Amino acid sequence: MTGSDSVLSIKGVGPEVAKKLRILGITTISELLLHYPRRYEDYSNVSPIQNIKPGQVTIKAVIKQIKGRYVRRGMHITEAVASDDTSSVRVIWFNQPYRENAMRPGQEYFISGELGLSHQRMSITNPAVELVSDFPVSTARIVPVYRETKGLKSAQIRKYIKACSRLINGQAETLPSWILASHALMSRSDAMFSMHFPESLPSLEMAKKRLGFEEVFELSLAALLNKYELLQEESVVIPFDVKIAQDFVKHLPFTLTDAQKQVIWQIYNDLAKSQPMNRLVEGDVGSGKTVVAAMSAVMAMQQGFQVAYMAPTALLARQHADTLKKLLTPLDFDSKVGELRGSMKTPEKKIVYDKLENGELGLIVGTHAVIQDKVRMKRLGLVIIDEQHRFGVEQRKRLQAKAGIMPHVLTMTATPIPRTLALTLYGELDISVINTKPAGRLLIKTELVSPNSKQQMYDKVDKELEAGRQMFVVCPLITDEDPSKRSVEAVHTELSRKYFKNRHVGLLHGKLSSAEKDQIMADFIEKKYDILVSTTVIEVGVDVPNATVMIIEDAERFGLAQLHQLRGRVGRSEHQGYCYLILSDSKPASRRLRALEQSHDGFKLAELDLELRGPGAIYGTMQHGELDLRVAKLTDVKLISQARSAAQQFIDNKENLIQYNHLYNKVQKLRAVTNVS
Repeated sequence: MTGSDSVLSIKGVGPEVAKKLRILGITTISELLLHYPRRYEDYSNVSPIQNIKPGQVTIKAVIKQIKGRYVRRGMHITEAVASDDTSSVRVIWFNQPYRENAMRPGQEYFISGELGLSHQRMSITNPAVELVSDFPVSTARIVPVYRETKGLKSAQIRKYIKACSRLINGQAETLPSWILASHALMSRSDAMFSMHFPESLPSLEMAKKRLGFEEVFELSLAALLNKYELLQEESVVIPFDVKIAQDFVKHLPFTLTDAQKQVIWQIYNDLAKSQPMNRLVEGDVGSGKTVVAAMSAVMAMQQGFQVAYMAPTALLARQHADTLKKLLTPLDFDSKVGELRGSMKTPEKKIVYDKLENGELGLIVGTHAVIQDKVRMKRLGLVIIDEQHRFGVEQRKRLQAKAGIMPHVLTMTATPIPRTLALTLYGELDISVINTKPAGRLLIKTELVSPNSKQQMYDKVDKELEAGRQMFVVCPLITDEDPSKRSVEAVHTELSRKYFKNRHVGLLHGKLSSAEKDQIMADFIEKKYDILVSTTVIEVGVDVPNATVMIIEDAERFGLAQLHQLRGRVGRSEHQGYCYLILSDSKPASRRLRALEQSHDGFKLAELDLELRGPGAIYGTMQHGELDLRVAKLTDVKLISQARSAAQQFIDNKENLIQYNHLYNKVQKLRAVTNVS
């Protein structure tokens, strides 16, 4: 048996099990051994039931009674009685209906969870459960819990990994010996063995450090190699023209913030160099990134260079084009702004193509279509990418072919990314942050709402609608596929037939075509709808200054960063904005939601999201590639700093990457994934 062998070579794995493993991305033994646990259950301190006290407890008991039932709004409760020789205790699971049939009467279980007061009785709530007969002795009662799929539980995965455990010792080292020594890291094979068969919590932490370090090191090395390769390219030089900058600022109807001024100066310094700029501008919702983009564009246009501005949707591109034209009108550059959208007729596109090719247009705004083969630009010098677009090696090559030379690239995102995460994901970019908002912008009033208080909330918002304002309502699902979650279809029906019969209520979700979504959004902007019920497709969207109310159903289903983005869809004018977060039940709100009610700092909220929910919450928002971080904790600033420093030293030492076979293959893959701008 070798690592490259199919999982079918493992005793007990047949075609059906192999099919389930494939769902988890596991087809070979090596992939199985790299399927690290999601978490661990510590059963090392088992107490008799008569001795347990409030807090985290672990008992060894038999289930005597178990029964499940549905309660209000589709919530399911499973209640059981667990007994040992000393006493009995009540056990409760919420929204885990499978527990009733999964638990076997008369069988002994290890049950680990929080003991506390629930409905006036002491109970263990939502505990983890392990059959004693399945308990792997080699784990010293620290049990790994793996990512599972239907019909394939952690106990089976542990069994298959144990059958292959001897192959772990044959794992080749992937890091240079000087890195292992300087950072006191255990060997890769020892770390892998400890991940699957932890003997103690300290040994497990050492294993996580070793493998997490490796992951961040690989990612950092890939990003740094991309950065140094880009610096070998030559770009156009766009010198700073103080007069055009002063004229632009003089005609603005507002004053630039200090953060905007600082970021603009960083961009101007980049543009004046012969190496291509590759800068990411992070700006919280409403911080004024479009003005920064306009000031960057006008400097390039003043020097005779063309600018391509890419937006994620045609509707957003259209709105950006209108905004940019207004900003550039005082400088007589508005006539040089063109649009390119898929919905345009062929003759209209042909006119734009010709104007770009002869240099008549200086700024083209559109979707990814602006870099298609039909688009030929006379003197492309700057590319600005707004939200969600990822720019890889192939796109750069295509731009280089259009420009004849590598253009400068500026990427903007409204997703606040904690610094540790940004440095890891975007190591090849220079990062700028706009962390203040324009003066006079009203803070959005945010309020947590119990399901029992909906009517009072609707009475409040109806006054806003009566004043001519508009409202977004966001739900986690499109249809009622999960009875415990609110869907856009159900909420749309409820609002239009019960609470707001006299209002026009629109419906928007991801299953609609792009044209349908654009049309509905355009109708909302034109005030054909008073209320728009939607999924999170509006998270990164167009400005609707007249929308002042945001209602989010089942708010705890969303990440903090995502909720903050949704909140930012309203309050984008001189009118007061309101955000109502409706809870799924009447229980006290979580720390996350209370933080959102109290804070409007997107970066602080993103830091808290990273701490409480992990990087997945932010990856999802950014729609980033498969970074494959299985172990690394991106809240571990010290580990990230050490791994990034080691990657830089690897390059400074002129190490030959090819001599490290595994590292070479992994870094090459990551270079393709992380090469974004």
